[in-house]
Amino acid sequence: MADDGVSGTHAPSRRRVVAWADPRSIAVPGQSLAGLDFLRSLIAGEIPSPPVIQLLGIEFLSVEPGTATMRMPAAEHLFNPLGCVHGGSLATLLDSVMGCAVHATLPVGRAYTTLEFQLNFLRAATERSGLLTAVGQVVHAGRQQAVAEGRITDESGRLVATASTTCLLFDRPGARTPPTVD
Repeated sequence: MADDGVSGTHAPSRRRVVAWADPRSIAVPGQSLAGLDFLRSLIAGEIPSPPVIQLLGIEFLSVEPGTATMRMPAAEHLFNPLGCVHGGSLATLLDSVMGCAVHATLPVGRAYTTLEFQLNFLRAATERSGLLTAVGQVVHAGRQQAVAEGRITDESGRLVATASTTCLLFDRPGARTPPTVD
């Protein structure tokens, strides 16, 4: 039994078991697919979800060139000591959805990494928030950088957080890609 920290009494502990695939089994197929095709394979279950997606309980809903949508429950296993979803969980959801929006624009042989990330929390996400939906949208995609924005809304459509990111775009080591034009 665990001390509930409030009354000094013991509250029953909860348990969450998470299983995931070897991350290499996810990365290897991605090296031979365009970003959009790779992400669609993830959504279809042909390629396993990344471990962090499993850990947080994120569901990848849809992807189109430059846009991605994911959902995450405002569940208590994500709560901070104040009784709301930890900001790091919301940041991970936004980083994921914006990164996937960028990834969905990349041809075979190209990759990305986050250079910069800005986040604004607008309201607490609690059990009453229900499912949190995040949408990422590319606002600029050049040869070396892409910029994307993201928004999280709760089940009632209220805005919970917004973010923006700048990603570095690069050729995968050893990849041969046709030149692109900005």
